[in-house]
Amino acid sequence: MKAVAFEKFGSADELIVEDRAVPDPAPNEVLIKTCAISVNPVDVKTRQGGALASMLMESLPLILGWDVSGVVVACGDSVKRFQSGDEVFGMIRFPNVPNGYAEYVVAPEGHLVAKPNAVTHQEAAATTLAALTAWQAFTHFGKLKQNDRVLIHAASGGVGHFAVQIAKYLGAYVIGTSSAKNREFVLACGADEHLDYRDADFTKQLKGIDFSLETQGGEHFERTVKVMREGGTIINLPSGLGESARTAAESKSLTVNYFMSVFPSSQHMQQIASLLSSGDIKPHISKTFRLDAAGDAHREIETGRTRGKIILETAACC
Repeated sequence: MKAVAFEKFGSADELIVEDRAVPDPAPNEVLIKTCAISVNPVDVKTRQGGALASMLMESLPLILGWDVSGVVVACGDSVKRFQSGDEVFGMIRFPNVPNGYAEYVVAPEGHLVAKPNAVTHQEAAATTLAALTAWQAFTHFGKLKQNDRVLIHAASGGVGHFAVQIAKYLGAYVIGTSSAKNREFVLACGADEHLDYRDADFTKQLKGIDFSLETQGGEHFERTVKVMREGGTIINLPSGLGESARTAAESKSLTVNYFMSVFPSSQHMQQIASLLSSGDIKPHISKTFRLDAAGDAHREIETGRTRGKIILETAACC
């Protein structure tokens, strides 16, 4: 099979197409013929030597790709929920070695759910890590309530555009930030208000926010604290907050998850599948690349201007 791997951390040029043996599933795993794989910022940062690189460096040469959608072609002896021919999708093995940038991948049964019939493999792959992050932020790590005023930073990005849709589904009043060029996109996702992060100082325009999804970290986190109500909730995605951030949050008695890490869950993925099937959430796929052009997909994300999601397709999609 064809797979995309890299032997050392560095630029996107390190991503090389290789021939690998098709893996065999363990008793609790299924073998999937992949149709589509989502590329996330964590993939890019890890390949560059950040994010999960220190955790995964002993697994070099490394194949990334935690988001997959495809067709089951074989099952381990203990698998009960799937059989050959089933179309499935999910976030597999995060944050461990995924091996998803490949024509075939093995995945634990519990990390997968059935793909809704009306949803394409590209749409399914796009709606895994990013949508799961938003869902868990609002329902597991935090408890977003109906009519809460929620502030979502980077609302046009992969996590952000799902967060807007999921927050609306949960009954919140949504304020999203992005560049001015993405204003209509953010509003089309369901946001009630939009703020241009380049031209507007949100600390002077907002107050009394109940819940915030903080995607920037650092000093930006402390600015978000300023607009929160006493006792509000912040779910922070980036790592590396300093003591001043904690002091600021404690001064307002905020409930804070200082570094949320998404985790595989078939229960949560089943909810995501239901929202996809009902149309309550819909991924925006900005660009699609062939598997052997994974380096170009990474370069696209490195521009920092990606709207929604970037997808890789394998030959199985032909």
